[in-house]
Amino acid sequence: MSSISVETWKEELPLFRERTAAFYSGEMNKAAYKGFSGFYGSYAQRDGKASMLRLRMPAGRVTRNRLGFVAEMIRKYHLTKVHFTTCQTIQLHDLGPDILGDVMEEALDAGIVIIGGGGDYPRNVMSSPLSGVEEDEYFDVTPWAEAAGNYLLGFIKAEKMPRKLKVGFSNSPKNLTHATYRDLGFAAREDGKFDVYSAGGLGNNARMGVKIAEAVEPEKILYYIKAMWLTFRAYGNYESRGKARTRYMQEALGGPEQYREAFLQKLKEVMDSGEDLDISPDTEPVTRQGSGECKESARVRRQKQPGLYTVVWHPIGGQPRVESLTALYDTIRDIEAVEMRLAPDESAYIINLTADEVEGVLNATRDSAESLFETSVSCIGASICQVGLRDSQELLASCVRAVREAGIADGALPQIHISGCPSSCGTHQTGSIGFRGAGKMVDGKSQPGFMLYVGGQERQGQEAFGRELGVILSERIPEFLVALGKTVQTAGKDYEAWHSSDPEAIEKLAADYLA
Repeated sequence: MSSISVETWKEELPLFRERTAAFYSGEMNKAAYKGFSGFYGSYAQRDGKASMLRLRMPAGRVTRNRLGFVAEMIRKYHLTKVHFTTCQTIQLHDLGPDILGDVMEEALDAGIVIIGGGGDYPRNVMSSPLSGVEEDEYFDVTPWAEAAGNYLLGFIKAEKMPRKLKVGFSNSPKNLTHATYRDLGFAAREDGKFDVYSAGGLGNNARMGVKIAEAVEPEKILYYIKAMWLTFRAYGNYESRGKARTRYMQEALGGPEQYREAFLQKLKEVMDSGEDLDISPDTEPVTRQGSGECKESARVRRQKQPGLYTVVWHPIGGQPRVESLTALYDTIRDIEAVEMRLAPDESAYIINLTADEVEGVLNATRDSAESLFETSVSCIGASICQVGLRDSQELLASCVRAVREAGIADGALPQIHISGCPSSCGTHQTGSIGFRGAGKMVDGKSQPGFMLYVGGQERQGQEAFGRELGVILSERIPEFLVALGKTVQTAGKDYEAWHSSDPEAIEKLAADYLA
């Protein structure tokens, strides 16, 4: 929890309850309520009859206590919809106005911050999900990510903040948190230091981050966060909501190098101010001892700690069955050091298990993806999201059904990324294949569709945004993916090998499906 007390956060709730009552009684319109409620991590759903609530999970850590809170809310209020987000948070859905304020208050009592979960505020700080237990990581970045999150909570009401401020930490070149193209990213190095990137991001005007510093001591990261804020205050376009993101500063200042110079000038001001922002966060190395052997598989991974294992759980579309969440909590509630970690691709990892404990966790999470393709990423979609253009969740579900019925082999299709609108909550621009909600005029009528992207790559040093190929009507996308899977399968390769051998082949195949 941040240094700000629970009671301080709870002082914000009476106003929320009052405005929420006004909205649901029809005294406040949807746009005004949306602008207000984001501060509290809540938005009204599309139908205007219920709300969602976003629970911050700093560094993607869902401790047993946090998971216990989610399980308790499911049981107490009979919740039926939960979503794992690409920003490593948990969203509770279909909360009626009669329970919304109570769930918020209970979250704060449980040490879970909801303030600033939406709106124009610093968002959940992200971290490589297996940091601390992964064999090939450079070092454990989790303590630094959590310290950054605590510090940023102090900026919740700061003036002239960007519309969103997304900060990420990566523990290796896998770059799962997209640290090299976030508003501010800290990429671990082999020497135990960070390279720092800034002013990147997905969505409209997508930009790779500018490398502003190399070999930064971890103890100094807060100076860079403070400098990020000051840089935006000085050069950000906070008067235009559409351009109130850090990535627009690259163009405003004349290019990446000019942005870097401006940032470093603000960093110097922070360093010269005399303010002590050095940190030395508490570390929690895994000390648990494992025994016995467990067979590794797509869902079971060996940790770097001898005798300990991780179970992989990817509910399709990032939407776990609530019965699985409660069963998982019941399974691990009394097991020392075990916790769940959320990943930016909507997977969850249950870490620090002994061989004897793996089977129980596997049984509790049986609603997991059965292939690489089924681990595909989707935002919550237009059936719930107010600004969503297309129902990304329904598209993914229909594609999974079609691929299963066609018997496409595992690996013939990659993990795809689907966003219902240009906001890129489904990270469509960074996947091997991505789709973004769109429309297309056919015979004088607008038809629902998705823009197709190919060639995205997140790995550090190989980063690329997918290129647009054109719009495919929604109803034809499952057919397209089945045809693609059969083509790859016939070639006797997995998708990545097939695509690498002939990068233009997918464009030729897709041409027959573009509207």
